Amino acid sequence: MTEPQNPSRRIFLRGAVATSAVLAAGVGTAPGAAAAPGGFPDYRYVKTLLTPSQLKYNPTGEIIFPCIRGTAGRVAGALGRYYLYYAPHDAPGGICLAYGDSLEGPFTEYPANPLVSRTWQPHYSVSHVSSPHVLWNEDAKEMWLYFHGENTTTRLARSKDGITFTYDKVVLSTSMMPAGSTETSYARVFAHDLPSKNARYVMLFMLNNTSNHRDIAWGWSPDGRNWTFDQTPLVRHSDVGAVNVGGPHLLTRNGSTYVVYNKDKESGGDLMITEVGNDFTRRQHLGVFYNSAAGAPDNGRSASPSFGTQGGVPYMVYEAGERLGGSIAVARG
Repeated sequence: MTEPQNPSRRIFLRGAVATSAVLAAGVGTAPGAAAAPGGFPDYRYVKTLLTPSQLKYNPTGEIIFPCIRGTAGRVAGALGRYYLYYAPHDAPGGICLAYGDSLEGPFTEYPANPLVSRTWQPHYSVSHVSSPHVLWNEDAKEMWLYFHGENTTTRLARSKDGITFTYDKVVLSTSMMPAGSTETSYARVFAHDLPSKNARYVMLFMLNNTSNHRDIAWGWSPDGRNWTFDQTPLVRHSDVGAVNVGGPHLLTRNGSTYVVYNKDKESGGDLMITEVGNDFTRRQHLGVFYNSAAGAPDNGRSASPSFGTQGGVPYMVYEAGERLGGSIAVARG
C-alpha cells in the first residue's frame, strides 16, 4: 500500500528477475515509461464506475467482483458496447449488470437486476449468489456465467444475449478438492490451450480449508463444463507473505502466462503477479502488480481485477476499498 500522492500508485519490482523479463520481452513502452512486472502497463486510477448507494438494486450496501465484457460482434442488439457484471456478496447477493459504451463509463444499471438470484428452481435455493465471471465462449457463441452460491459451490449458466441465462450445472465444489476444503469460490474461466492435458479452458479460483488461509487453486477442461482440478494450490498465501489471497485473473503477454490476484488488506491490500508459464509449470512470484492507495477510493485495498482494451488502450476494472465496503473503479494502462 502506498500514499495517494503518488499518481501512478505503484511500487515496481526492480530486481533482476523483473529487469531481465522486461528487457527480454522488448516491451513497447514510451521512452522513460515504467512498466509493471512481466512488462505489463502501469495502470493508473481513472474514476469510480459504480457505488452501491447510487444503485437501485442495493440490498446490502456493498458490491464486489466486477467482470467487464465487450459485446461487439457477440450480442445482437446489445444495450451497450460493454457489459459490466458485478454482485453484492452478502445475502441475498444477486448477479447484476450495468452497461455502457466506454470502459471509462458512464455505466447504466440494468433496471431489472438481479439477472440471477439466490433461488433458481428446481436447481438450487441458497443464502446468496455472487462473484459473476462471464466468459465469451467462442465455440458455443454464448456468454457463459460462472458464479458461486454457497461459497462451497461454483455454478454455470449460459446466455445468447448476456442478460437472460439458462442454468447448466455445478462445475466446482469443495467435494472435488482435498478433504478439509471449506470454500471453492471467486472462480474465473479463460480460454487457454493446455495440449498436455487435452484442455482448452483454465479455471482459477480461491480455495480455503480448516486452516482458514485462502490460496489460489486451478483446474482445466476440454469444454468449459467438465473439469479436472489440481489438488495442490497454484499460489499459496505463504508464497507472497499474505494471510489470504484471492480474486485471480489470467493474463498473457510476450509469450508467457501470468496470474494476477489480490492480498488481504492486513497483508498490504495490493494486486500481486505470478508467472505460471503457458503450461502452468512455473511459479515465479514477481511482486506487486498494482499498489493500492491509502486514500479513496482504494483505502488500502485493491482486488478482483478484470481487464479489457478499448482503442488499443488497456484498462483494469477492479474492487476499490474495504471488503464489503467499497466500489467498482477503473484504471488505465
